[in-house]
Amino acid sequence: MFAGIVLAGGAARRLGGQDKPLLEVGGSSLLARAVAALAGADPVVVVGPPRPGVTGVRWAREDPPGGGPVAALAAGLAAVPGDGELAVLAGDLAGVTASTVDRLRAAAAAADGAVLVDADGRRQWLLGVWRAAALRAALPADPAGRSLRRTLGDLSIVEVVALPGEAADVDTPDDLRRLRDQG
Repeated sequence: MFAGIVLAGGAARRLGGQDKPLLEVGGSSLLARAVAALAGADPVVVVGPPRPGVTGVRWAREDPPGGGPVAALAAGLAAVPGDGELAVLAGDLAGVTASTVDRLRAAAAAADGAVLVDADGRRQWLLGVWRAAALRAALPADPAGRSLRRTLGDLSIVEVVALPGEAADVDTPDDLRRLRDQG
């Protein structure tokens, strides 16, 4: 089994509350880019409010809504049957591709999971492939407000160095402008 979860909630405070996953870069929404990167995954679960025009995915919501990425991960996991491979992506990624996910899947075969490491050497917790059983075992009983780094940091993790632009995401208006100008 290979499944995918896209975390597409959040308040986008630094972007004035805009719906980040629906922002466009290079003619595609960020959410469409994340879903396309999960080619071959079944199911693909998007955790966040349903968006019009997004098809071929299952929708889930974290409890409580706005409960953070660990709560969103728990909601996504609840919608995925079995314990195979599971890609976990943020809904604001501009540079992720199916090739990125393929590289992570290959690396994850030797561990509990694999995460992309950006140009500054930081693990990108929402750009990884995991064994679903390892994620389920790592989740706290009450995931709301918990840190992904603390929740997943003790798992066996392989780091995959990002190719140029591959870890790009949109957090601020400057990020969006820069990515739109590049693409």
